[in-house]
Amino acid sequence: MGTSLALTLLSLLLSFFQFTCSLSSVQPLCHSDERLALLQFKESLIVKQEASAYQYAYPKADRWKFQGVDCCSWEGIECDHNTGHVTGLDLSSSCLYGSINSTSSLFHLVHLRKLNLADNDFSSSEIPSGLGNLSMLTYLNLSTSLFSGQIPLEISWLSRLTSLDLSCTVASDFVLYRVSDGSYCPFQRLKLKGPDFGSLIQNLTTPKHLHLSHVSISSPVPSVLGNLSSLTSLDLSYCGLLGELPTAIFQLPNLQFLEVSSNLHLTGTLPETFFSRQLKFLSIAFTNFSGVLPASIGNLFSLEFLDVSACDFRGLLPSSLGNLTKLTDLALLNNSFTGDIPSSLSNLTQMVFLSLGMNKLNISSIPTWFSNFNKLNVLQLSFCGIKGPIPSFFVNLTELVVLDLKQNQFTGHFPVGITNLTRLRHLSLASNMLDGALPNSIFRLENLELLEIYSNRLSGIVELDQFLRLEHLTVLYLSSNNLTLLSQTSSNSTLPMFNELGLGSCNLRQFPSFLSDQSQLAYLDLSHNNIHGQIPKWIWEMSIETLFLVDLSFNSLIGFHESPTVLPWSNILFLDLSSNLFEGSPPIPSSSIMVYLASNNSFTGEIPQLFCKMSSLGILDLSHNNLGGIIPQCLSNLSKSLSVLNLHVNNFHGSIPQEWISGNKLKMLNLGQNNLQGKLPRSIAMCRMLEFLDIGNNKIRDAFPFWLESLPELKILILRSNKFHGEIKSTELNSVFPKLRVIDLSNNGFIGPLPSPYLERLNAIKSFYVEHLSYMQTDLYDHMFKAGLTIPDEYNYSMTLTNKGIKMEYFKILEVFMAIDLSCNKFTGEIPESVGSLKGLQLLNLSNNILVGQIPSVIGTLTKLEALDLSQNKLVGRIPWQLKQLNFLEVFSVSHNHLSGPIPQGKQFDTFPQSSFVGNPGLCGNPLSKTCDDFGVSPAPSSTFEENQGSRLLVELEWKGVLLGFGTGFLIGMGLGCIAVTRKLNWFARTFRIRLGRRPRQ
Repeated sequence: MGTSLALTLLSLLLSFFQFTCSLSSVQPLCHSDERLALLQFKESLIVKQEASAYQYAYPKADRWKFQGVDCCSWEGIECDHNTGHVTGLDLSSSCLYGSINSTSSLFHLVHLRKLNLADNDFSSSEIPSGLGNLSMLTYLNLSTSLFSGQIPLEISWLSRLTSLDLSCTVASDFVLYRVSDGSYCPFQRLKLKGPDFGSLIQNLTTPKHLHLSHVSISSPVPSVLGNLSSLTSLDLSYCGLLGELPTAIFQLPNLQFLEVSSNLHLTGTLPETFFSRQLKFLSIAFTNFSGVLPASIGNLFSLEFLDVSACDFRGLLPSSLGNLTKLTDLALLNNSFTGDIPSSLSNLTQMVFLSLGMNKLNISSIPTWFSNFNKLNVLQLSFCGIKGPIPSFFVNLTELVVLDLKQNQFTGHFPVGITNLTRLRHLSLASNMLDGALPNSIFRLENLELLEIYSNRLSGIVELDQFLRLEHLTVLYLSSNNLTLLSQTSSNSTLPMFNELGLGSCNLRQFPSFLSDQSQLAYLDLSHNNIHGQIPKWIWEMSIETLFLVDLSFNSLIGFHESPTVLPWSNILFLDLSSNLFEGSPPIPSSSIMVYLASNNSFTGEIPQLFCKMSSLGILDLSHNNLGGIIPQCLSNLSKSLSVLNLHVNNFHGSIPQEWISGNKLKMLNLGQNNLQGKLPRSIAMCRMLEFLDIGNNKIRDAFPFWLESLPELKILILRSNKFHGEIKSTELNSVFPKLRVIDLSNNGFIGPLPSPYLERLNAIKSFYVEHLSYMQTDLYDHMFKAGLTIPDEYNYSMTLTNKGIKMEYFKILEVFMAIDLSCNKFTGEIPESVGSLKGLQLLNLSNNILVGQIPSVIGTLTKLEALDLSQNKLVGRIPWQLKQLNFLEVFSVSHNHLSGPIPQGKQFDTFPQSSFVGNPGLCGNPLSKTCDDFGVSPAPSSTFEENQGSRLLVELEWKGVLLGFGTGFLIGMGLGCIAVTRKLNWFARTFRIRLGRRPRQ
């Protein structure tokens, strides 16, 4: 009885317990106030499919109405199992559009721990400060949601956050491989100024993920970041970071992901020791990191991704890189690494991405062990100086999707084996020395999206129709070969839609008709062809919204068929019409234009006033035309954007534009060879970035513009053939014309002594040192976003020099070229000894003045001189024997003076003709017929001097070959001075690579 009762009670107890457990296991319904808050938040926004970038995005909240009244069961909602409170809201990629204010019902969800609104469009509104009310948050993701403005202080109150993502990320694909610095996030304008970076993170206790990519920080990285030992993932790319990255960040013990790329002013070095062995991803690309790649990097055995592209690393690649056997991505592009590629890299058989180009590595040929990388998708070996044929083992790299071998010295025929790599999407063999015909097998690469084979020696006839059958092809560059492209296409072919077409130098005789159907072109190069006649009407309807670069230069185009008043390409940035036969008024591009080149045509009329509305215009070159009228004064108002204004060789009259404003960007102003009058406007002194000023061959009447002497960047000053007058007097400034190296004041009315105070302080001409040869130019990328396209990368300065009717044009000017031409004035007095300090001078022309006294022997120390003209003066005494030291001297004239005594013999003096010395009755010796019996022989240089010269001769002769080959001569070889002679004129033109008169057409 007792036992039976006990069993019954036990059974009842167990039943009650099970009932209680079943009750507790039922999740309570969500709270009605939170359900209402969610619905109100949903209604405050609208749904737009384009608001999310993710391919599979859909409006999650629209499904709530079909998912019952319990909001805990709604998509994207998480609730606490015990309390029923909403703790998680994930509406990422939900096509939401609108803005969130701080009174939003969202902030009634005070129990939220996770909030994800990534990949929506909040229409550039500010991040709401109401987020500070959600004090329970541990996860906050607002990435790529188009918030803008200052990040609110209230975010820093969220001390429980372990994951904060305010970044802007773009889906990556191989197309980004061609972009110069990675992904691009054009709409993200978040700023972190007040609070600053340190204030944002100061209250975080155990952060694990901190992602702020594309947030404008523009300050140093706070050192406290190196104390966050819980951190596993840090992304600070594209933040404008300054100063040095704290080394302690590399020592964080749990760090697995470190991304600080694309902070151009961020400095740092990699530590000798890494404490974190868990690091899997390390990218410091496009920063100012420097030093060497330490051997300790080989201890990061978990590393899968390493990118140090476009930094300033030097030295050898450590062999320990071969220890990183999990590495799939290795990018060392664009540094200064030297030596051999370590053979230990052959161990990295998991490699998918390898980029070694643009270094100083010793890669005379590609090592055969590259064939071990049979998983490679991307191989980039551009700018490596590799010689010889392209290796046959590439055919074994069957997984290749991108192969970039451009800018090397590969020779031989086009590698047929590569055409078996059927997965290839990007193939670049540009700028090599490949020859022969293009094999038909290349058209088997059906997946090709990009093909670059420009600047080789390929020849033969190619039918454009064959390329058009590659239906995925969007980028095609065939320019600068010896190919003849047949542009006829079959009418029934399905054409690919191109983004970029480079068909320059392809012997085209007409515009390819298939272009009329192209609606997505961004880049079109048809330059250096034989296209005649007018531009067809249909071209104005081609790719109206997408086209931003058009190059039609060096053809024989004469005009426009039904040209609109303003060209319809609404986003055009770069337009080159130069070196054609265009007549009439120059076409007017849209206001988006940045670079407009139309030189060497026959355009007439005035510059249209609509050019004054082009607020982005950076380069305007209308030189060598027949334009006239008054230069629009409003062009000086464009100087906030305008970098180059070249109106050289036209028929403009009136005054130079007067209102150059402070803070302008003008670097080159060339108004030479017009009919301009009046004075040189003093507002030009506002052009603090000015490097090149040419107003030669006009009718400017003014005193010497001494107020230009403080311009810190001025390198070339050409005032010749005007009506400048008076003495040249220097101010009391310690530094005058600090970078000036070419001065042409010839053919004016200057009087008084030579400006010795100026000569003494021309510091840029006092030395001749060059690490590498470069030209005076401005970078086009100051004005254009490259976007990965193969576009011209610089605008070269050029100058025209005239000597008694003989015009010479220098297409490029070496940075090391230094010249002074003060000829054809009325300077008096002696040649100052201070001229001897100008050691870098290559040309000195003081002819046709009223100079007296002796030739200073110190001129013999100007060992870089290539031309010296002292003719048509009143100089007396002997020719100094020290001038024999001028081993580079090609042209020399002291004719028509009062010199006497023997002409120095030997070395360069044996090459000068009689005309260099005539008009000096007292001179004798070769090459004159008068002997020196009455004078004795010319003093010979000392043996010490000969010995010293011998030790330097080889170096100087080498320089001579370099300099003369690049046309550094100035008014050399033309008889110099103001009396034109044509001695060896053709030799001169060939030697100095200049043109006489108008540039010949190609």
